[in-house]
Amino acid sequence: MVYTRPVVVSIAGLDPTAGAGLLADVKTCEQHRCLGFGVASALTIQTENTFHRVDWLPLTTILDQAAPLFAQYAVAVVKIGIIENFTVLDSLVRWITAQRADIRLVWDPVLAASAGFRFVDDVEPARLQEVLQHICLVTPNVPEARQLAGIDDAQEAARQLARYCRVYLKGGHLAEHMGTDYLYEAEQVTTFLPGIPRAWPKHGSGCILSSAIASNLAWGRSLPQACTEGKAYIERILNSNENLLAYHVQ
Repeated sequence: MVYTRPVVVSIAGLDPTAGAGLLADVKTCEQHRCLGFGVASALTIQTENTFHRVDWLPLTTILDQAAPLFAQYAVAVVKIGIIENFTVLDSLVRWITAQRADIRLVWDPVLAASAGFRFVDDVEPARLQEVLQHICLVTPNVPEARQLAGIDDAQEAARQLARYCRVYLKGGHLAEHMGTDYLYEAEQVTTFLPGIPRAWPKHGSGCILSSAIASNLAWGRSLPQACTEGKAYIERILNSNENLLAYHVQ
C-alpha cells in the first residue's frame, strides 16, 4: 500500500482527554495532512487539570506495538513523549535506529505533567548524552532543559544539550521574553518571536508543538522552517478557545 501522505509515529502516553500525549499528537499530525500513528508508552488517569496516576507499559509491549508499523509502512518521523526512564528510552531509541538508520526522532522530554505530577526525577548524564546523539531534535521547556543539563540558566542548559543534538527551547516559562523560543544548532541560535499578543494556556501544548514540528519535518521542510510552522500552529491552538483543552483547527 502506497500513501501520498507521510507517516509520523507518536510514542507517548495515552491521555483520556486527548489534550496531551498520544491522542493530541495524532490529532496534530492529521491536521498537518500526515498519517498519524500511535504507540502507547503509558496509560494515564487524568483530566485537563488533575493528574491521578500513570501506569507504565513495559518496553516489550511498546516494541510489540511499534514493530508491525515499521515493518509495513515507510515511517518518516518518530515523535517520542513520556517514557518511564532513561533505560527504556535508550533501548527504544536504539531499536528505532536499528530499523531505519536515517529515521528522524523528535523527543519531547516530558518530565512532569502540567498538573504537577513528576514522571522522571533522576537524569543519568552519560546515558542522556548517548541518547541525544541519535535524536534529530529535543524540545524541552525551561524547567526540563534545566533538569536535563543540571544547569539553572535555561539558555546555557540548552547550549550544553546542543553539543549532542539540536535543541528547541520552548519559552513559555521564561521570566523575560515570554513566549520567545530558541533553536540551538551547534553554535547557531535562531530566535522565534511570539506572533500573538497573548495566549490562553493549554493542557498538552508542548506535545502539540513537538508533533507539529515532527509533521513539518515529515513533509521535508528544513528544521528552521518546521519550527517556524510548528510555532505558528501552536499559537493558533493556544487561542482556539479560553479553556485548557484545545480545538485543533487549521
